[in-house]
Amino acid sequence: MSKKIAVLITDEFEDSEFTSPAEAYREAGHQVITIEKKAGNVIKGKQGKASVTIDKSIDDVQVADFDALLLPGGHSPDTLRGDDRFVEFTRAFAQSGKPIFAICHGPQLLINADVVRGRKLTTVKPVVVDVKNAGAEFYDKEVVVDNNTLVTSRTPDDLPAFNRESLKILAA
Repeated sequence: MSKKIAVLITDEFEDSEFTSPAEAYREAGHQVITIEKKAGNVIKGKQGKASVTIDKSIDDVQVADFDALLLPGGHSPDTLRGDDRFVEFTRAFAQSGKPIFAICHGPQLLINADVVRGRKLTTVKPVVVDVKNAGAEFYDKEVVVDNNTLVTSRTPDDLPAFNRESLKILAA
């Protein structure tokens, strides 16, 4: 069954941390919907390899519209967590119990949404202290799956494991 995956993303995202999962999800028959401040905006990855035309404005989406949430890394999550609309959407998504897939700096949005306390996760090295301070159990592994509702990975090197585990949850 095709699932709808929301992606909170803005400029300076880590190119492969969006393009690799998005491609894997689409190949499996799922829809990938990019969300930023304004539909139609064109955003660029920090490596300059990927550009993305935004599908929806954060003002026009609701958690109920989606089956899962993808939070790619790079500078994008740090920028987005400065905007309460993205933090609230992330919090509501976590509270819904629907799956969230976060890689690299992606957990920064989860930290600001105050939804990592007691959760098992991994992240990129510069964010480790932040997730521990926010009450998460940190594991230095290529992929950590918590309760079939949170999949996290550290870096682009972990994308094969990240994609495999998120696709398992989407198929369930």
